[in-house]
Amino acid sequence: MSTKEFLKKFSNDLEKMKSHASSTVSGFGGLFAKTMGQGSLSVREKELIALGIGLAVQCVPCIRLHVQKCLAAGATREQIIEAAGVAVMMGGGPAYTHVPMVLEALDELEQ
Repeated sequence: MSTKEFLKKFSNDLEKMKSHASSTVSGFGGLFAKTMGQGSLSVREKELIALGIGLAVQCVPCIRLHVQKCLAAGATREQIIEAAGVAVMMGGGPAYTHVPMVLEALDELEQ
């Protein structure tokens, strides 16, 4: 599935989750909004960190979502790839095998 197809499906899935697990969506959404907003760290910096963690723990949805959010927050392709490199240094081979997904998402979303 392409990144764009994934993002569309995720949006639809989120709507289903709002109907069937509204407390979970509301709770996580509140945590996300409070944590990922502008603070001592910029939104761009926080998104690069989130991408790195998602890559290190091999969370496929996290990788795709946070590449999108990094771009929306103003991160450059070079910054995103550098953050992926840090994740590989921390996460080793399993993170390394997920870097192509970062590149694929960048290629799709930068068009």
